[in-house]
Amino acid sequence: MDEQNSLTEEERVTVQDRKVQVAAPAHKAIKKKSTIVKLVLIGVAMVIGLILAFVPMRFGLTLYHPFLSTDSISLGLDLKGGVYAVYQATNTDTGNFDAKMEGTRSSLESLLSSKGYTEATIVREGNDRIRVEVPDVDDPSGILKVIGEPTTVTFKLDSTGEIIITGDNVINADSGYTEQNGYVVSLEFDSEGRKKFAEVTANNKGETISIYLGDSTTPIQTATINEVIPNGRAIISGHFTADSAQELAGQIMSGTFDVRLELKESQTISPTLGENAMKYGLIAGVVGFVLVIAFLCVIYHMLGVVASLALIIYVIIYLFFLAVLPWVQLTLPGIAGILLSIGMAVDANVIIFERIKEEYRGGKSIMAAYHAGFKKALFAILDSNVTTVIACVLLMLLGTGSVSGFALTLLVGVLISLFTALVVSRGLLKYVINLNSYNAKLYNLKRGKGFEGLDAGLTDSAVMADMEREKQEKEEKQQEKERAKAERRSRKNKGGETA
Repeated sequence: MDEQNSLTEEERVTVQDRKVQVAAPAHKAIKKKSTIVKLVLIGVAMVIGLILAFVPMRFGLTLYHPFLSTDSISLGLDLKGGVYAVYQATNTDTGNFDAKMEGTRSSLESLLSSKGYTEATIVREGNDRIRVEVPDVDDPSGILKVIGEPTTVTFKLDSTGEIIITGDNVINADSGYTEQNGYVVSLEFDSEGRKKFAEVTANNKGETISIYLGDSTTPIQTATINEVIPNGRAIISGHFTADSAQELAGQIMSGTFDVRLELKESQTISPTLGENAMKYGLIAGVVGFVLVIAFLCVIYHMLGVVASLALIIYVIIYLFFLAVLPWVQLTLPGIAGILLSIGMAVDANVIIFERIKEEYRGGKSIMAAYHAGFKKALFAILDSNVTTVIACVLLMLLGTGSVSGFALTLLVGVLISLFTALVVSRGLLKYVINLNSYNAKLYNLKRGKGFEGLDAGLTDSAVMADMEREKQEKEEKQQEKERAKAERRSRKNKGGETA
């Protein structure tokens, strides 16, 4: 019984000694005024960012569109409505097939862009397919007429049946309007086509030329040669309307592709579906965002408040990049990528905060735990995010359509979340701790067993000794590297002098 009492008394003395044998605070004196000024400036920047992100404004005759608006962020087919078509190559056994497919994709892109559909997305699916998506179209059925069904095109002299030129010689075909002839179709040929067309028109004035698509024996247009055309630029005139001239130009351009394509599927998507999806996606995002902030503030107190502020900054930066990056097109899977990346941003903060709590439980001061927490959580955060980045890159390279859109928005979100977690959160938390580094309850920090009586602003002597030893070892390693580097430089210089 006495031995038990003796052991208990000795333990109390040891704990009491720990309370007394503590190191000085591991941080320098704080300049609270400068810290408050910095926090105020950050707050002002956040308010300005929120205004730019969400509030439309008018400056004189100019209307400013915020980052979160359909005028700033390019919406995909599933959100904006429109039409899509999938084409498949029918002659895959031709030489240099991959290059020809890419040239065909580029030709389709140029064709739609020249018709005013600048937001059209033309991507390859697999090896032998091309997918065309045109969002926000008033007359979706008209797009398929513009694109047509890509095929071969030939220009034949009717008197002899001779093929003068083919679609390979046509650089451009476009509709236009002239006061003399009304609506016309203008053609431009390459150097070979210009030479052949000049020769034929010079020797066959008054004859007719017919234009055929594919293997059809019925021409889509017949025109009379009125004059010599030596410069490779011809105009087909007649009783055209704006629509018929545009349709003929599209049919001719459909025969200029390097690969023969066959229409496999097409579909018109209602904009109503996209509007509902956008609305409910935004509602889900707002609800999730609020719940995440509530969770952080309840579990981590002031640490959670800091993470919430960093999350708001994250959203502002994210919306900015969605608005300015030209290759980002927001789709429904893309919204899922955004929500997932928000979770990734929170995940990084949780890892850091749990590490800070662990360091504080182990006897470090709030400031020392803050520095150690960010330092030791860095590699865990990088490891988890790098694997996600690799997956996103592979999905972008190998996936198509909605899969690629999901990967792109997730990739952008993960990269921004790394910045906000490791830079923004760290800076904000540093300023907050500068203002209050002595109230552990403010950050929901608790001491571990054996450190209950240690002041929040102090570090246990044994822990301080370990910190000093780590610092010294780091300095010694750095000095060793510098010495080795100096020796290598010296040997290199001696070798040069000898040579």
